[in-house]
Amino acid sequence: MPTSVNLQTALRFEEVAALLEAQNGNPERARLYRRAGETLRSSPRSVRQILDTEGEAGLARVPGIGGALARQIRVALSSGRLPILERLRGETDPVSMLASVPGIGRKIAQRLHHDLGIDTFEDLETAANDGRLELLAGFGQKKVAGVLDSLHTRIGHAGQSAPPVEEVLSVDAEYRDKASGDTLPQITPRLFNDASDVRLPVLHTCRGPREYMAVFSNTARAHKLERTRDWVVVYCDQGAEESQSTVVTGREGVLAGKRVIRGRDAECRAYYEAHRPVAV
Repeated sequence: MPTSVNLQTALRFEEVAALLEAQNGNPERARLYRRAGETLRSSPRSVRQILDTEGEAGLARVPGIGGALARQIRVALSSGRLPILERLRGETDPVSMLASVPGIGRKIAQRLHHDLGIDTFEDLETAANDGRLELLAGFGQKKVAGVLDSLHTRIGHAGQSAPPVEEVLSVDAEYRDKASGDTLPQITPRLFNDASDVRLPVLHTCRGPREYMAVFSNTARAHKLERTRDWVVVYCDQGAEESQSTVVTGREGVLAGKRVIRGRDAECRAYYEAHRPVAV
C-alpha cells in the first residue's frame, strides 16, 4: 500500500490531470500527472523520506516523476499547497498564499496585497529586494532576509528567466479574444462567489516549449478597483520554472491604453517602441 503522503500527493496529481483534460489543457501534460500519480500509488517509499534523505534531486530520479514534478512535490510538502491545483480549481487566494510565508501572518499579507499590490511570490521577492518591505512596520533587515530565504526555497533563486514580453502579451490577447467569444472552458472561482454564479473563462495554450494558462483576475484588489474584466493573470510553466504575470491596461504616460505586464513597464515600453508602426 502507498504511504499516506504518497496517496495524498497522488490524488492531487490525478485531480490536476482530470482538470487539465476538462479545460482543454495539454494532453501530454495531463498524462504526465496521471503517470506520476500511478507511480506514487505503487511506490513503497515515502516521497517525504526521499526528499529528506536525497533532496529534490532524489525525487527527480524516481521513474515517472522528473525534475518539474519533484519541485512541485517539494513545494507541496513544505507549504501544504499545490499551486497548479489551486489555479485549475479557481481558488487561488493571494492573501492566503502570502500568509503561508514564515514571518508573514494574515494581517501583514492583507497589507501587502491591498497597500503594495503584491499578488505573487515573485512580487514579494521584488518588494523585499527594492526596499518596500522594510517600509512596513515590523520589517527589519533580518526579517526581510528570512522572507527571501523562504522564497528562494519555494520559487528558486532570483534571476530565473521570465517569459518573453511578446509571448505574455500574445497570450493575453488570445485569451481576451476567445473569452469575448464565449468559446473557452469555464471554472467556478471559490472567492467572491458565494452564490457560485460567477464563471471565469480559462485558456491553456503554448508558445514553443512554454505552457501558459490565462484567467481573469479574481483578487480582492481587482474587485475593489473594478478591474475583474481587465486584469488577466498569465501563468507560465517552463518545466522546472513557473512564473505568474498580471497584464493590465496602462493608465498613464506612453503606455496609456496599451496592455502592460505589471512590474515590467520598461520592457513593455521597449516592446511597443520596437513595434511602433512606421510612417509611410
